[in-house]
Amino acid sequence: MNTEFVKISVNDGIEKYTDAAELLKNNQVVGMPTETVYGLAGNAYSDEAVNRIFEAKGRPQDNPLIVHISEFSEIYDLVSEVPENAKRLAEAFWPGPLTMILPKAERVPLSVTAGLDTVAVRCPSHPIARNLIKSAGVPLAAPSANLSGKPSPTKAQHVYDDLKGRIPYIIDGGECDEGLESTVITLATNTPKLLRPGNVTLSQLKSVLGEVQVDDAVLNPLKKGEKVSSPGMKYKHYSPVAEIVLVRGSYNNFVKYVNDIQCESAYAMVFDNEGEGLKVPYISYGANDYKNLSHSLFDSLRELDKLGANICFVRYPDESNDDNLAVLNRLLRAAGFKVIDV
Repeated sequence: MNTEFVKISVNDGIEKYTDAAELLKNNQVVGMPTETVYGLAGNAYSDEAVNRIFEAKGRPQDNPLIVHISEFSEIYDLVSEVPENAKRLAEAFWPGPLTMILPKAERVPLSVTAGLDTVAVRCPSHPIARNLIKSAGVPLAAPSANLSGKPSPTKAQHVYDDLKGRIPYIIDGGECDEGLESTVITLATNTPKLLRPGNVTLSQLKSVLGEVQVDDAVLNPLKKGEKVSSPGMKYKHYSPVAEIVLVRGSYNNFVKYVNDIQCESAYAMVFDNEGEGLKVPYISYGANDYKNLSHSLFDSLRELDKLGANICFVRYPDESNDDNLAVLNRLLRAAGFKVIDV
């Protein structure tokens, strides 16, 4: 399969979406930009399209997909009820990087929800994503547009590197603003529960809803036999070829630990303005604050593979700050929860 690679800017007219929309109407899949990461989009009402998403990614079918809409009003076609909490969250954060899980409408295929009776819905803020949804005329199921388990793509080139020959069409809309997948909160429980942290932070959610629980799987592996209720809850995820090891402790202790380890093609991943004293090559993944780290994390993890790293020792973010939950969540899964205390 040839993969067409098409640049579209936010200023382009709706006619630029014709080819991609036609593919979607015919149950094909399309790589599209969003403000979070690039998504692999298909008609959310079509089992055929959804199966193509899973096949292209090599994604396990017990992992539910997020359905993307262009306007809040479209949520009523996807869910059986819209509680007041959903309306309040939408008013505060939509369009934007927040996904809400709600009881699904009958029309939504079980292939989208991995057999669950709930559906994850998001209204992205990226104008290209919203124009594509409008042009296709259907909500779009869209997980991240990468091979399953790899770091999520924040540039169209990342999508091409992973999925060329597997999908027919990629829209290049430039680099993603956020750099991490959306926050996922379920409203299908008695108390709203954060399932996947993102750049809509826990404190922001609490400012709208009051009480919000944090699922144990945000910072810990899923329990044996536990069902995946949100994307991003698998044990190992977001991982480059290089082995990732998180190292928690002071910078001086980090340097001593890394320098004492004898590993071939070892790298370190540190915060901005660090690296002094290290005897191994290193890259920075941003200043030690969640916005900066979120934007750079996946690009940095992909860079390790370009450099040929076999193993990378990564500075542990400040876990005392709840705003760092999203970055910490992604790093823990990239490392398969391997953490060294120094």
